Amino acid sequence: MRIVSTDKAPAAIGPYSQGIIVNNMFYSSGQIPLTPEGTIVSGGVVEQTHQVFQNLKAVLEEAGASFESVVKATVFIKNMDDFATINEVYGEYFSVHKPARSCVEVARLPKDVLLEIEVIALVK
Repeated sequence: MRIVSTDKAPAAIGPYSQGIIVNNMFYSSGQIPLTPEGTIVSGGVVEQTHQVFQNLKAVLEEAGASFESVVKATVFIKNMDDFATINEVYGEYFSVHKPARSCVEVARLPKDVLLEIEVIALVK
């Protein structure tokens, strides 16, 4: 196993890693809309979703992977009423390549953010 860590995404806020590589697979921790400095991005669900994807991009790149090599994404959202908006932003990052995905509404997320996304990707 190899731990993935980059300062281009927020540091872990608990006893976990930004991600782990096992063999040729990368497993990310859930990314929330924190800036690399650790502050919640201002704005609504659109801005928060873009920040989550910027964080995912950073950890994927550090792992030697990319959005094109993601095989599974799990999306946790605070309010299912935001699904269409989040899905629209999600489609900007997964327009041609469409990984398997689960999406669930949850009662609460860390720091009361609106969404969290984790991915599993093939390392190049």
